[in-house]
Amino acid sequence: MEKFKRKVFYLGGFDPRGVRFYHQLYREQAARHAALTGEPLDVGGRQTGAAGSIVSARWTVSNPQAGVETDYEYCRWEDLVGKVWIRNPLSLALRGARAYAGHLRQMDFLRMRRLRKGPVITILYPPVLAILIPLLLALVPALLLSLLLPFWAGAIIGIAISAFLSGRILAKLVVPWLLRFMTYHGALAEQGPGDALDERLDQFAARIAQELDGDWDEVQFVTHSAGTILGMRVMRRLIALRGGPLPDHFVMVGMGQVVPVIALRRDAAWYHDDLRALADKRFRYVDISSPPDGAAYYNVNPFQLVADQYAARVDMLSPRFHLFYEPENYHGGWSNKYEAHFDYLRVGDRLSPLDFISLTAGRSPVDDAVAAFRTIP
Repeated sequence: MEKFKRKVFYLGGFDPRGVRFYHQLYREQAARHAALTGEPLDVGGRQTGAAGSIVSARWTVSNPQAGVETDYEYCRWEDLVGKVWIRNPLSLALRGARAYAGHLRQMDFLRMRRLRKGPVITILYPPVLAILIPLLLALVPALLLSLLLPFWAGAIIGIAISAFLSGRILAKLVVPWLLRFMTYHGALAEQGPGDALDERLDQFAARIAQELDGDWDEVQFVTHSAGTILGMRVMRRLIALRGGPLPDHFVMVGMGQVVPVIALRRDAAWYHDDLRALADKRFRYVDISSPPDGAAYYNVNPFQLVADQYAARVDMLSPRFHLFYEPENYHGGWSNKYEAHFDYLRVGDRLSPLDFISLTAGRSPVDDAVAAFRTIP
C-alpha cells in the first residue's frame, strides 16, 4: 500500500497550558481512536519544530495499518498568552470591567444576536454572574443569621462564606476563563496584535509556506477556538508569501470558530482588512462548529462578515457530537461549556469522519471525510 503522507499545522486557542498538554491530549485520543478502529497509532515524542522551540513543536503520527504518516506541527504562542494571563482575581475583576465597557461601546451585539444567540449569552453572563453569585452568597447567609446574631456578625460570616464558595462556583461555570478571554480579545480588537504576536504569526505563515510544495498528499492548517481568529491573519500572510493560488492539497480547518468576537468590533479595522483581503482569494476552508457550543459561531461564514461574495470553497458543518457520544459522556449544560469547547479535539464513543484523530491521522483526505460525514443520517 502506498503511504499517504500528511502535514498538519495546529494553531490552538487562548490557553497557557501549551504543547505538553496538547501532545498528551493527542496521545490519549489516538488511543481511543485505535480502540474503536483496531488501527494502532504510534504517536511520537515531542521535538523542536523547524523554526525553533519557541515557534513550534512537532511529533509524528504513524498509522501503519492504514498506510498513513502524519507530521504534526504545533504552532506555539502559549508564552505570549502566559504574559497576559490574569491570575489575581481582583485584577481580573477590574480589567474585566474595563474590557466589557469597551465591548459594550464597540461590539455590534445586534448583528451578533442575528448570527447566533448562544454566543451573546456566553459573552454577557460572566460579568453578571461574577457580581450576582458573590453578592447572593454573602447576602442570604447574612440576612438569615441576622435573625439570631447582630447584623454585623452575620455580615462577616456571609462575606466569609461567599469568599470560600464563590471562586469554586464561578470556576465551575467557566466565568474566570471567559473573563480572561473577553479581556484579552477586547484589547486585541482595539490595539491590534502588537509586534510580538505579529512576528509569531509571520513565522507560522512562513513555516506553512515552506511545506506547501513538500512531499505531502495533504497539508492541513487546523485552527481551534481563538486560533480561528489568528488563523485568518496567518492565511492572509501565507497567500501573500505564496504569491499565487494555494495548492489543491491544502485545506484550512476551523474548529469551534469564534471569528466574530473580533470581526464584529467596530474598532477592529486591522482585522476587517484581513478578512476583506481573504474574501477574493481561492482556497479550501472547512468550518466545524457545534450549535450547543455556546462559545462557537456555528454556520457563520467568516468571510461574509465583511463581504457579500467570497472566492474560497467553504463547507460549514456541525460535528453533531450527540450522534457519537453516549448521553452520559456528552458535554452538555452550562457547567460543561469549557469541556464542550474541546470536544472538537476528542474522539467520541463512536467514530466520526470529522473527529480530530480521523482527520489528522486517518486515510481519508478532508474532502473525503466531509463527503462521508454528509452521508450520515
